Amino acid sequence: MTHAPETPFRPFDTLLDEGAALRILRAAVAGGEDGELFLERRRSEGLVLDDGRIRQASYDAAEGFGLRAVKGEVAGYAHATEISESALRRAAETARLALGDGGGTLAPPPPGTNRRLYPAADPLGEATFAARIETLRAIDAYARGLDPRVVQVTVSLAAALQEVEILRPEGLRFSDVRPMSRLTVSVIVEEGGRRESGSAGGGGRAGLARLLEPAHWQGVAREALRIAVVNLAAEPAPAGVMDVALGPGWPGILLHEAVGHGLEGDFNRKGSSAFAGLMGSRVAAPGVTVVDDGTLEGRRGSISFDDEGTPSGRTVLIEDGILVGYMQDRQNARLMGASPTGNGRRESFAHIPMPRMTNTLMLPGTADPAGIVADLEDGIWAVGFGGGQVDITNGKFVFSCTEAYRVRNGRVGAPVKGATIIGDGPTALRRVRAIGTDLALDPGVGSCGKAGQWVPVGVGQPTLLIGGLTVGGSAA
Repeated sequence: MTHAPETPFRPFDTLLDEGAALRILRAAVAGGEDGELFLERRRSEGLVLDDGRIRQASYDAAEGFGLRAVKGEVAGYAHATEISESALRRAAETARLALGDGGGTLAPPPPGTNRRLYPAADPLGEATFAARIETLRAIDAYARGLDPRVVQVTVSLAAALQEVEILRPEGLRFSDVRPMSRLTVSVIVEEGGRRESGSAGGGGRAGLARLLEPAHWQGVAREALRIAVVNLAAEPAPAGVMDVALGPGWPGILLHEAVGHGLEGDFNRKGSSAFAGLMGSRVAAPGVTVVDDGTLEGRRGSISFDDEGTPSGRTVLIEDGILVGYMQDRQNARLMGASPTGNGRRESFAHIPMPRMTNTLMLPGTADPAGIVADLEDGIWAVGFGGGQVDITNGKFVFSCTEAYRVRNGRVGAPVKGATIIGDGPTALRRVRAIGTDLALDPGVGSCGKAGQWVPVGVGQPTLLIGGLTVGGSAA
């Protein structure tokens, strides 16, 4: 059982008697194998300054509950925005329908934890609205003053605070307060009639104070400008099959999409993943070790415990190239004869939990990062990635590069524009030829979508060399 620190919210006990809620929950899951009552309150604010003007100022507050009853592969779920005993009774009646005649035995409850991976600070209360607006305007002025070629600046600031309580039929109660903040800066530069853009940002499970410090946002603005200026000099990307070096940090988004989703328990239980049935088999080159770690302090994807109450953990998925684990929620773990890994996540009280990533990383190797690029005879060095698409069933992916360079005979040449990296996750893992020592994490801006639900995540990797990927471009 965990105890939440002081928050700006009213205690849930003022709206719902715990004893009555527990009796209703127990009646709802009787004869089932699992279930819980998930209560949530959330406040969030977003500000966008675009071209010198505030284009968006939003504030949202929501509260509600979700009640789940589980038996086998079936789950009954009902939710409401009214936290009251009458609403809970109606939800219980609905969720109960999924259990039929029952006959199941409740699975053991998750262990409690008092570990705190992030402060309970309220990001929305760390700076006044006027101070946040003033900072956005200061960022705009600073970015424009860095280079006369800057013609447009967009600054986005977001903050949220989520309070979660989970009541289980055994009587256990788990409480967590989850802050989140993010700052991003995008710039457009123009020279000789050509316009290019660059963006940078950062954030995590912390307050706004650090993000609003000039030492932080000035660095973000300079990085956004650097990328935009690099792209001004970019040449059309080549096309063909070639070796690709991936930079550390944010390029781990390719690992997240092309490999991570395929290692979530539900896809493997249903046989729809490219990795289904391969437990204990070699699925990657020697030296490749991939973990999902929700315990990294203050990171965007970290959680003290997941949305079922299971403490977050560090799950080894691929070890030295061998598939050794999947990410599991409670339901899929039980059906697969495995243990929950703390990856049962949901977007909000209105959504049912499912296996989701937290912070997914490839661990460092022994190769010198500079030497990896120097060993590249003819290929692309991809430093930044934008959007991508992945087919979970076969791992095939297409990713666009936001910053990439042509490399010939180990020499980094001109930046290239319009490069896309095409391949499939299982094949790419087997073609990893070198793994750098420079593991880096993303700056803290990532979100992941699955089945219509979005949750914050983190990624990371060292510099990698992957052979024989298809590069899509426009150069002859």
